[in-house]
Amino acid sequence: MSDTPSAAAVPEEHPKSAPIDRETNGPLDESEANHVRPYVDLGGVKVLPRPELALRLEVEEGGTRVVAVALDYAGSTLQVQPFAAPRNSGLWHEIREQIVEQISRQGGTTTTAPGPFGPEIRAEIPSPGGESSRMARFVGVDGPRWFLRGVISGQALVDPDAAARIEELFRSIVVVRGSTPMPPRDLIPLQVPSSMAGGTPQSV
Repeated sequence: MSDTPSAAAVPEEHPKSAPIDRETNGPLDESEANHVRPYVDLGGVKVLPRPELALRLEVEEGGTRVVAVALDYAGSTLQVQPFAAPRNSGLWHEIREQIVEQISRQGGTTTTAPGPFGPEIRAEIPSPGGESSRMARFVGVDGPRWFLRGVISGQALVDPDAAARIEELFRSIVVVRGSTPMPPRDLIPLQVPSSMAGGTPQSV
């Protein structure tokens, strides 16, 4: 029996995956954002209002914890989730592999390809009953002590103009990591803004 520690015992460190211009063109860290701009504060992320943008919060099944922010825009949906991450290494390379494995177990197919944010996954995911499937793009960016995941669906998968608008929307997200110690991969807490106290979709 080998004395070599298992891969699970010693997590492999990966380099950060992010656009070269992330610090200026986003997704931004709170410290890099223009605080004069009228962001909608959702706790772990801030969203810049724009015409025709509708905001929905996705809540944990059977609970009240907000687990994702869904942005409906340009005939498409962008779902975003911010996670805590190590200071000097990234999560996207490892998380990408896990997404591919999970979709494969569901009977779906994936292709990994270069995109505007770095490597991304283009997937066909079967519905729970298997009668139909949906298409999606998974994108990810490693920032300073955070990782931001995005899932794109809708018109942006087939229309270059819609894709460019959704990509710009993802770029405009500001991540608020905060100073509270958090294990890597933990979801950075999201909150309902006061203007959405009823939890209904709202144009922002």
